[in-house]
Amino acid sequence: MKLPQIHDLQGKTVVLTGGAGVLGTTFARALAQANANVAILDLNETAATALASEIQALGQHAIGVKCNVLDKTSIEAARETVLKAYKKVDILINGAGGNHPSGTTGHEFFDKEDLKNDIKTFFDLDPDGIQFVFNLNFIGTLLPTQVFAKDLLDGGNIINISSMNAFTPLTKIPAYSGAKAAISNFTQWLAVYFSKAGIRCNAIAPGFFLTKQNEALLLDENKQFTPRAQKIITNTPMGRFGNSEELVGAVLFLINNDAASFINGVVLPVDGGFSSYSGV
Repeated sequence: MKLPQIHDLQGKTVVLTGGAGVLGTTFARALAQANANVAILDLNETAATALASEIQALGQHAIGVKCNVLDKTSIEAARETVLKAYKKVDILINGAGGNHPSGTTGHEFFDKEDLKNDIKTFFDLDPDGIQFVFNLNFIGTLLPTQVFAKDLLDGGNIINISSMNAFTPLTKIPAYSGAKAAISNFTQWLAVYFSKAGIRCNAIAPGFFLTKQNEALLLDENKQFTPRAQKIITNTPMGRFGNSEELVGAVLFLINNDAASFINGVVLPVDGGFSSYSGV
């Protein structure tokens, strides 16, 4: 038996959308360290280029490419840039996504008094904000897949980013929860649709990771857990937040055509047991 080498991506080209974001940056560094050619696609071209330069300085391979995942013309232009640099694409990681306050309620539970107290309720959610969140997460995964999937035939991989919201919706964020549930469903759909064409499609569902992006929600001014953060910790059996680097192993495993050759259409939780715990 030949054991798979999941940490060696020599000769592989990975397209990573949202590549200059919090999780994308971690993925880009890890993939480059595993010898892949990494195309860092991001709306923030400056951040993408800076990250690519950092990786190149280590003697590894990366390029930063401006890309709006909601604009198919922009994605197609990014694809041409990637193919010009690396000639091919082997792996697509749809990492672009996020939430927005306009799709978030003020309280976890509705109280009729909220209507009198200027608290944002379900009835006040901005349709444009909800559409933005859904589009960024779902359409921002669908369009890059449309553009790059033809390059992945006969042995390519797609990794989507789902969420704990896809298993059970979290309070206050209905737009984001719905969008991530759509990602999980779409991952399964793609896995079936491309199953005869040699493309595997899977997703990871991150649990809760303390980052600069969300620390204002999870830590108070004294760097102590907020009530919401304490709820998360209480319902995470491992009793802590994750580190973004703890997602890397799942990604490297799923994209490996030897180690995960018969794994298709799964949504893999990386959550410290959160999705397994009933609370009692």
